[in-house]
Amino acid sequence: MVRVRASSLRSPPTLMGLLRHTAGMAGRRAASVSAGLAIRPGGELPPTAYAVSVLEVVQQIPPGRVMTYGDVAEFLGTGSARTVGTVLSRYGHEVAWQRVVQASGRPAEPHVAEAIELLRREGCPLSGERVDLVRARWDGTPGLS
Repeated sequence: MVRVRASSLRSPPTLMGLLRHTAGMAGRRAASVSAGLAIRPGGELPPTAYAVSVLEVVQQIPPGRVMTYGDVAEFLGTGSARTVGTVLSRYGHEVAWQRVVQASGRPAEPHVAEAIELLRREGCPLSGERVDLVRARWDGTPGLS
């Protein structure tokens, strides 16, 4: 589940804020590691290196543009749409989580209405509850919006 704080809607969040918030909790036992992409349970634990890399990619997506969960994994060259979704469900409140959508263009449940409203405010091309991926998909090229 993606949790959004009101403060994240007003100003751009930082990954350093997330890392500071979770500092000192690293001694807790991590989830099982599969394929080297461990994602620790619970949002109160510090994100893994993989999770930080996902958040960094999401943070770079320009307003009004989107990537799919699979696009993010492909851009990183590791993981899957599912692992990206897990990262965003646990730590997505620190970045513009609404800019990552399903391959169908639909935002993830149960935050469809909220994501659509945030994307609409950014000027993202929409068709009902789906993003027009032909027009809105971002390929990760810096400076292109």
